[in-house]
This record gives sequence, C-alpha cells and structure tokens, in this order.
Amino acid sequence: MKNTFKYVSLLFLSASLFTSCQKDDGSLGDLKAPTNLVINTSIVGQDASNPNGDGSGKVDITLTADNVMTYKIGYNDVTDLTSPVTFSSLPGGVTTKKFTSVGLHTYRITVVAYGKGGASTTATKDIEVQSNFAPDPAIVTALTNDSSKTWVVDKSVPGHFGVGPWLGEVTPIWWSAGINEKEACCPCFYTATFTFTKVSASSYTIQSATPGGAFTKTGSLASIPGIPASGDEGCYSYGGGSTPFSFIPASSGIAATAPSTQTSILLAGSTTFIGYGALQKEYEIMVINANYMYLRVQGTETGNAWYLKLKPAP
Repeated sequence: MKNTFKYVSLLFLSASLFTSCQKDDGSLGDLKAPTNLVINTSIVGQDASNPNGDGSGKVDITLTADNVMTYKIGYNDVTDLTSPVTFSSLPGGVTTKKFTSVGLHTYRITVVAYGKGGASTTATKDIEVQSNFAPDPAIVTALTNDSSKTWVVDKSVPGHFGVGPWLGEVTPIWWSAGINEKEACCPCFYTATFTFTKVSASSYTIQSATPGGAFTKTGSLASIPGIPASGDEGCYSYGGGSTPFSFIPASSGIAATAPSTQTSILLAGSTTFIGYGALQKEYEIMVINANYMYLRVQGTETGNAWYLKLKPAP
C-alpha cells in the first residue's frame, strides 16, 4: 500500500512539473520580429551651403522600431560592397559615426533589429558624407622622407609586435613580443619591407615586398590574396603588391594622450599590408619620427588590436 502511494505521488509530481514547464514556455509569448524599423540620420554641419556636412565626416544616427529589444549596426562604402560588414551592438539605438575616407563618399548603413527570441528585421540606408582631412606635414615627411622611404619591423626592441583588446585598452596587454622572438618560426616577419612613396601633394603609394614570404594567418583571417585556406601562423608565398594609400583621421576614438597622432594610414585594395597579413586596412599612427613608427590596427579577428614597431630599413 505504501509503495502504491509513493508511485501515485511521483506520478502526480511529474504531471505537475510537466504542466508547470508548459506554462513557463508559454509565458515567453510569440516570437515576433520588429516592425517599422527606421534609420534616422543627421550629418553634422549640414546646411544649404554644405549639403554633405561640414567636412568632419560625423553623422548622428538614431534607430527606431516597434517590438525591438536590441540593435546591431554596420557600415561599408558603396564602392566596396563585396567586403563583409562588421557589426557592433547598439542596444540604445543611438550613436555618432565618424566616416573617414577623404572626399565625398556614399556609405551604406545596415541595421539589424532583434525582437523576442532573436527574431530580426534588417534595413539599410545610403548616405553621402564629405570628409576633409590634411595630415600634419611632419607625419608625411617622417613616413616618406617627402619622396620615398622603406621601413621594416624592428626586431631589436621588445614589444615590436603585440596584441590586446580593440576596445577599452591602448596597449598590448594580452601579449608582447620579446626581442627577435619570431625569428625561429617566421623569419619573413623581419625581412619584409614596406616602402611609402609621396607621388604628389595628395597622392601616396605603398609597396609591400616579402622575399621570404608574408607573415600571416591562413584562411579567412588572411587579409592578402593567395594564402592557403588552412595551416599554422607562419610565412606564406606572396607575390608582393603596390597600391595607393591615404591619410585619414583615425576612427578609433583614442585620445591624443594615449599617445596617438589622431592620423591613420588607410591602404587601398587587398594586395598590400604592413607587418602582419591578418590585419584590416586602417593603421593608426600612435607615434612617428624619422627613426621610429608605432602602429595600432584592428585584426581580421575584430576583437583584437595589434601593435607594430617599425624602423627605417638599413
């Protein structure tokens, strides 16, 4: 009799738990994608005389939607829509974006709005923005010698290569290379040369040459062509390349006291790189003089910031 009572009690408890779980699941409500998603933009300094803004490149963005829980936002230049969009979270739906490509450019803003259970709605908006920027002549002289100048990674100093988080830090707190540390595995890192040429007052080129191969990661993490789909970080055959580059206002938002020159080198195309072939194309110049250059650049793994120290080639 006691055993029968236990079995009945257990059966009742199981039924109660099942019913309770059903009620909890139902409390989530229906999955519902946001509706009425709108991307509102205001170009800073825009007026009748400056329809594309005041040249700062800044755009105030406000997102609105019904039944939304959070947003993600990404940007790309409409001249390069084949490049993947990097999205960042924007829970409040409000931001100011600084577009840095010099001149008048059309950018595509892509927004994904998320509702309950991850149901999403996507919207895009194209916007024309003017960015005016002239680098400090001292930076141009240090980098190019006002004609042409070749640089190499400076293996003789600690921290010539390092990595830290892209956000929240301005030093390589995760790892910093010791003197000559990559010589054993990847000597090409130290034999590669990067030649910066001033073609005219507003035109510049870079030539990347790697007699021992390019030091990079493989697969989708490589930022230059011809790299194998898989393999360890190392030296890989690379034919070299020459492309234009431009000086742009740094987009990281790092303060000048970091230190930073507030100026970046932006490489065009996909066939050139500086130092490490698993990086994006904007290299912020933290420090530069005639004998030393310190760069910070976002990795193809976008949560990482990589740091490079270079010196003039002997």
